[in-house]
Amino acid sequence: MIEEFMNETGTMTLETAATDVLQEAQQDLASGIEHAFSSSFPEHDCRLETIGQPLPDFVRGTYYLNGPARFGAGEFSWRHWLDGDGMVSALRFEKEMIRVRSRYVRSRKFQEEQNAGRPLFRTFGTAFPGSQLNRAHNGLESPVNVSVYPFEGRLLAFGEQGLPWELDPETLETRGQFTFGGRLNDASPFSAHPKFDAETGEMFNFGIFFSAQTPRLYFYCLQNGEMRYRKSVPLEYPCSVHDFSISSNYAIFYLSPYLLDINGLLKEGKTVMESLRWEPERGSRLLVLDRKTGEPIISLPVGNRHCLHLINSFEQGERLIVDVVEYDEPLYGYYQPIPDLFSNVSQGGPVRLVIDLQSREIIERIALDYLKAPDFPATDPRRAMHSYDELWMLGISTTGRPGRKFFDQLVHARWDQHSVGDIYQCPPMRYLGGEPVFIGEPGSGNGVVICQEFDAAARKSSFLVFEAARVAPGPVTRIPLDDLLYLGFHAGFRFG
Repeated sequence: MIEEFMNETGTMTLETAATDVLQEAQQDLASGIEHAFSSSFPEHDCRLETIGQPLPDFVRGTYYLNGPARFGAGEFSWRHWLDGDGMVSALRFEKEMIRVRSRYVRSRKFQEEQNAGRPLFRTFGTAFPGSQLNRAHNGLESPVNVSVYPFEGRLLAFGEQGLPWELDPETLETRGQFTFGGRLNDASPFSAHPKFDAETGEMFNFGIFFSAQTPRLYFYCLQNGEMRYRKSVPLEYPCSVHDFSISSNYAIFYLSPYLLDINGLLKEGKTVMESLRWEPERGSRLLVLDRKTGEPIISLPVGNRHCLHLINSFEQGERLIVDVVEYDEPLYGYYQPIPDLFSNVSQGGPVRLVIDLQSREIIERIALDYLKAPDFPATDPRRAMHSYDELWMLGISTTGRPGRKFFDQLVHARWDQHSVGDIYQCPPMRYLGGEPVFIGEPGSGNGVVICQEFDAAARKSSFLVFEAARVAPGPVTRIPLDDLLYLGFHAGFRFG
């Protein structure tokens, strides 16, 4: 045994021994996943055919998907999933044809780096000598790679903490940065997860001002392409917040103690990832704002876990129900290094919090029994801000085992059933991407769910269509591409 750890001079190297033991312990649980993180992916504009059952007649419209699709330039490679430049895809469903288009968002970052032929800007997880911040020098130049939403006849693509970029809804050509009538600019923090009220036409969003002395949350209400109001809310600490939720009267934020050292980012050349630190001893809080004014209504402790995405919120009399996905610790650290993601990802799962608005306390906590680090939770969008039971999300079957891994389960859960039994398991070397999107049949609760599949063995991508109520048997329809498509983040569907 000793001889195995001797170098050529006869000296034992403990570093080599430790590396060997670590490599033995770390398994490759996502074989071939490196092909999903190429330096760049091609753009598409072509017709597609289906395999399997014909699509229902109500599937008429456009499925939109955004995600990082360029992970390198020349010999340089980015190391974090959130570093890649955004690409938006549109899968157009017509009566006689399905067509896919995909285009890089021609953001300022993308264009300037294309012209220079090399990286210029610091990213979420990668820095290099001379790497630049945004023009306001208060954060990153957005790669516009997280989400995409139709809004008032426009199509807006979003990145983390930066203004959206407007795209042509049909061609996906980039029209330019969208400033909401000039009311916002590069200095305005703006999240990638706006929320929409279909009845009022309002968009709500937020951004975090990461000051060490006076951290604040800015809450925005926007309508008719302009800003109706902006409210500044003081925070206890400069916490990273990715998502929030709205009900009919409230906006809800899950504030986890995942703190950003803004001086490290702005003055010491660190990445966002290097500037973040997890301090669970501070505890997490649920912050509830009045949706009409942005004024704080409730702030209450909610344990010491981390929440990346919220699922839905709704009101029942004097109760506010808030559905979230909680984890033992943040996920961002497991988005690196590319392509070895999620090596020791922590457990997590859906949790329902029931708040008494009179006593201002959590009176019930309901956890579903699926803990395989699920993410990208989705519901029937017609049930947004309303009582509902069903949700869909992606999960990682090998959670708890050391080694790189990736999403390989589509999970259909119900709040009225504690046990989660409707789970589609991918075959070996196939992985899932993109937020599951529910498309509902008008006048009924029936529908289908669409997500991506990446076949690492064949090095091809497909869109999969499932019966929403029964995903375990597998997709009823497959829409294959001839080559690879990036693994997306968030997606949505627009009828018509």
